[in-house]
Amino acid sequence: MKKALLTSLGFIAGIIMVNIVSGFIPFQDRKPWPVPDEFKNKKNTVPSNASSIAAGKDLWATHCKSCHGSKGLGDGPKAAQLKTEPGDFSKSETQSQSDGSLFYKIVEGREDMPSFKKKIPDQDDIWNLVNFTRTLKK
Repeated sequence: MKKALLTSLGFIAGIIMVNIVSGFIPFQDRKPWPVPDEFKNKKNTVPSNASSIAAGKDLWATHCKSCHGSKGLGDGPKAAQLKTEPGDFSKSETQSQSDGSLFYKIVEGREDMPSFKKKIPDQDDIWNLVNFTRTLKK
């Protein structure tokens, strides 16, 4: 009886380890992403209109879609390779953040999320991405 119990526990532990190593349990726990007050309170300087959203969508397709997916659900083709969850931007967790907070996260990045300071140096383009991100809500 003890041998069967130990064998079962060993089997279960093995399955858990294989799942962790193989990436079945794909992402680490989400860590808070603190945003400095100067960015939380930063005002969006680009009106959210059709032109801005279209420009943001183009930038999204080039820089964001591969991880975040076309609809911001965190299901892009590269998402499974990440150590950190790319998030679901349609959820209130993202949509309730200030424009300045989203701007900061795009510019600075962290962990798997790259900084876009150099790739997208024009602040208006970052704001266009923020405006497009607002369209991803459910």
